[in-house]
Amino acid sequence: MKYVGDLTQAVSLFKCLGSETRVAVLEMLSEKGPMQMSAIAENLGITPGSLSLHIKMLTECGLLNIRFEAGKHGLQRICSIVDEKILIDFESVKSNKNFYETEIGVGLYSEYDVYPTCGISTSDHLIGMVDDPRYFSSPERINAGILWFTTGYVEYIIPNYLEENQIPLELLMSFEIASEAPGIREDWPSDIQFTINNIPVCVWTSPGDFGKNPGIYTPQWWDPNWNQYGLLKFLSVNDTGTYIDGVKVSEISLNDLSITAGSSIKLRMSADEESVHKGGLTLYGRSFGNYPQDIKMRMQYKVKED
Repeated sequence: MKYVGDLTQAVSLFKCLGSETRVAVLEMLSEKGPMQMSAIAENLGITPGSLSLHIKMLTECGLLNIRFEAGKHGLQRICSIVDEKILIDFESVKSNKNFYETEIGVGLYSEYDVYPTCGISTSDHLIGMVDDPRYFSSPERINAGILWFTTGYVEYIIPNYLEENQIPLELLMSFEIASEAPGIREDWPSDIQFTINNIPVCVWTSPGDFGKNPGIYTPQWWDPNWNQYGLLKFLSVNDTGTYIDGVKVSEISLNDLSITAGSSIKLRMSADEESVHKGGLTLYGRSFGNYPQDIKMRMQYKVKED
């Protein structure tokens, strides 16, 4: 999901979507999956030259990805959608001056307890051996680009930069996440629990462990029969409750989390043995999957009046 929290920066996105041809390209790729540029032009009834400008604009505004594959007639340009959904956060737009942001590597967890199948890897190599939880304590984990486990949890310390005169309004986090199946299973539901400051805020059910196509940023050396990419999810908590992708999923609010200046903020992601859908958890960083990011976090706040 593409998140838009600043309308000024989104002008190019809106201009890009103001074309029936470009919208038709997105609809076609959403329905059929990755396609060669020549096939897209043929389906739309336009020349490859006419299509090139539209593809360029879609790529520049971050809606489209292009990769090159060897074909019978040289390199073929394969187009695929980067984001299936766009979330425009008008609440954020209203108060986007008072916030701070940070990004946390998927390997920078402060605690963990995981069980096979499991593993952790940098963009260059596996860390240790798969299905051996001991390697989750390796110093190399700070460079991890992906981790996975069937049951257990990883917990992250979220930086708290609030000052004494600042009151939190919304905690927003985004990450690429999916299930963990033996091999690849598109239909492999998993109940993933999110806990903040020891309070379970919500459960999200991942639909599967995706691998039909290679992840856009997943390294070429990665086994094609392993997890390839996940879904970009937005978890937010404000004074009215907890939300996933803008949809309210629980009544837990910021007040329940007791976040103030100097307090700790801990995010735990877990796949529990007691869950209805026991499908594990895979977490993607910027060097794997379809999104060039690790765990992004933004805290919005207001300043206390004197």
